[in-house]
Amino acid sequence: MSNYYKTKTIRTYVSDGTGAPKVQTKTVTIGGPGGSSIGFTPSSDFGDFGNFGSRGFDDFGGQFKIDFGDSFGGKGFGFDIGNKGGSRPSGGGSRSYVIGGGDADPGRRTGGSTIKVVAPPTDPDPQPKLAGRPTRVLKKNPFVGLKFQNPDEIRAQCLREGILFEDPEFPCVDSSIFFSRSPPRPFEWKRPHEICDNPQWISQGASRFDVRQGELGDCWLLAAVASLTCNPKLFENVVDSRQTFTENYCGLFKFKFWHQGEWQEVVVDDRLPTYRNQLVFMHSTEKNEFWSALLEKAYAKLMGSYESLKGGSTSEAMEDFTGGVTEMFDLQKAPPNLLNIMLKANERGSLMGCSIDADPGRVEAELANGLIMGHAYSVTSVVLADIKTARVKGQIPLVRVRNPWGNGSEWKGAWSDGSREWSLLTEDEKQEHGITFSDDGEFWMSFQDFTANFQKLEICNLGPDSLDEEDLSNKKKWECFKEHGAWIKRVNAGGCRNYLDTFWTNPQFRMTLTDVDDDDNDDMCTAIVAVLQKDRRKKRKEGLDLLTIGFVIYKLEDPNCGPLDMKFFKYNPSVAKSPTFINMREICGRFKLPPGSYAIVPSTFEPHYEGEFLIRIFTEKANVSGEIDEQTSLDDDVYVTPERFPQRAAAERTEPTDQERAQADALKQSFKRIAGEDMEIDAYELQEVLNTVFTKEFPFPGFGVDTCRSMVAMHDGDLSGKLGYDEFKDLWEDLRRWKGVFKEFDKDKSGNLSSYELRNALNHVGFHISNRTFKSLVMRYSNKNGQIDFGDFIMCTIRLKTMLTSFRGHDPQNTGFAPYDIDSFIQTTMYS
Repeated sequence: MSNYYKTKTIRTYVSDGTGAPKVQTKTVTIGGPGGSSIGFTPSSDFGDFGNFGSRGFDDFGGQFKIDFGDSFGGKGFGFDIGNKGGSRPSGGGSRSYVIGGGDADPGRRTGGSTIKVVAPPTDPDPQPKLAGRPTRVLKKNPFVGLKFQNPDEIRAQCLREGILFEDPEFPCVDSSIFFSRSPPRPFEWKRPHEICDNPQWISQGASRFDVRQGELGDCWLLAAVASLTCNPKLFENVVDSRQTFTENYCGLFKFKFWHQGEWQEVVVDDRLPTYRNQLVFMHSTEKNEFWSALLEKAYAKLMGSYESLKGGSTSEAMEDFTGGVTEMFDLQKAPPNLLNIMLKANERGSLMGCSIDADPGRVEAELANGLIMGHAYSVTSVVLADIKTARVKGQIPLVRVRNPWGNGSEWKGAWSDGSREWSLLTEDEKQEHGITFSDDGEFWMSFQDFTANFQKLEICNLGPDSLDEEDLSNKKKWECFKEHGAWIKRVNAGGCRNYLDTFWTNPQFRMTLTDVDDDDNDDMCTAIVAVLQKDRRKKRKEGLDLLTIGFVIYKLEDPNCGPLDMKFFKYNPSVAKSPTFINMREICGRFKLPPGSYAIVPSTFEPHYEGEFLIRIFTEKANVSGEIDEQTSLDDDVYVTPERFPQRAAAERTEPTDQERAQADALKQSFKRIAGEDMEIDAYELQEVLNTVFTKEFPFPGFGVDTCRSMVAMHDGDLSGKLGYDEFKDLWEDLRRWKGVFKEFDKDKSGNLSSYELRNALNHVGFHISNRTFKSLVMRYSNKNGQIDFGDFIMCTIRLKTMLTSFRGHDPQNTGFAPYDIDSFIQTTMYS
């Protein structure tokens, strides 16, 4: 600690909203008698700050303390930083703060108050929050219960009390199985030791043959599970093979799934639905093996119920098992290098699935060649097999496919089980590729037959969320950006480019590509863009289904631009877009683009559909990405800057019309008549003055007294509750401009603005509005149909100007941060 003594002159800028800020000067002395000091005491030797940040404040710990001496009554601040330091208030009225890594009791008090700074939840919420106000997010979040189930704590409690775990978050009731109907027959929930004598978690290693489909239509999930077993590291991350039915058994098992951007641990009890002592849904070939049945249960819990697993795409589960991103290939329009793509994917351990489109009139119809329509298959291997005979020598590409039914429903063409083509391969070659023949649902096809008979291929590329450092040492690592967002009705649910009037309101994300790919001779950058809609499968029981989603990419000439308006999209073509708009959980596309900045606009196909989403951008080289936004602010010169309104004549921008001059004269006479000798009016008198004019011009009932109070407050820096004539003239100038813009954007002359147009209208009168602030304005000032009438528009602009002018008075350097004492804050927010 070192003594600290300083005398400083502080200038405070105060503005009443009517003119330039006034300056108040004070001289204060910090420190002096009484032992003022400032210093940092580390809890351990952490060297320098060169490596700071690898684990945030947990990298080191210590106490940072400021004591101001007797000049301030011995008060001070103490900061405990990192290392689980806990709170150590410095006494004498000090306040103590715990920053990062601390686990102090937030309710502890020792000579002052304790404030604990806590990291945000792992599942980012795209909705903005207002500090200090209750939130419905936790109540609405269907996954909040999962976050508070700690398997170690639950297991310890069960063992201590000698009980078996019963999961309250996924109870053994019919609604956990079916949400739309009752079970077709009475299912009985049983634990494995009630089904067989010697239950095993994994018997003789996990393999793709362990997985058999039950009575649920979730073959897409089984296909992904079968693929998962082919990659031991990925399997171990999801399933954890160390679990048993003997050591520390308490009826609890845990799994880990990648869920909407984060890895989520899911615990379940081991009670499973049975009928006549047989498992009803997914199960293993071995009757006493239960990892696959409990994996399905954990996944059903994550999605809300077993019924929620009916119907889906293999890509969903492949991503949830790996954290990767899935590309879809139409095999009827396959790229010329598809074989190379599949060979590389197989080498990298990527998960692959394939299918044939369903026959609308039949469910899982079998074709003459043995393949099933509308059914999900796993691709478990892709090889180049050597052919050596007296007449033929060379290589042939073969694809190994598995039907999750695990029975004799297999391919019947060339290279099928026992076909004569296998005579072209030596026994050593067959053994090298693990080629065997049995009615196990697995079969081989030539690559040519594969692309000719299947219609869709899904490849789940493993990204940074999928691989650990050891995995990445010999492989290229995708650079990944991800951000959570939402389409909100009335705010930014603008629909696709077909709906130009609202398309521009959709969330917009900037992607900046700087370095070309290492192996690209055309100086291009590879980017994979994926948009995933959140929670839709779990919300099926609420009547919600998957939205039809897609995205469009535009080139940006100005890499630092703010949100793009309708004019941009009207006159600028897209440079890339998603393969289609489709009602799948995720839409993904791979693109080759030249270096530069781009705007990505994800949207639903039609406007006014709400939903949350996760956008991910994968690139071979580092990219700079983020939401396109702007800082909330007010331009002083907006009304006289020709660049903002090139479509208007200068006179029209700055000079009032004849009608407005007449209105000004009428208002002046009315003001003098009502104001009396003091030439001041209050809110009630202002209401009378304004409504005599505006009710003749707009179809609305007139300004309410609350709006007029806000008008007075905007120009009332001394809290008199009144306006003088000079302030009234300034108010009239604002109202004249604001009503002109309202008329311009009220295109159908209905007396209402669309909430989607609010941002443009506010831009035209000098307000820049951030995305978060814009949402709060729409929620506050629009009706349920997304309309804003003239009175609400004026109230919105008045309060915005009042708040921004006041903020500027506290932030003269335009830093975006302003110090407020409690009374100034209350006055600013309440008197506006």
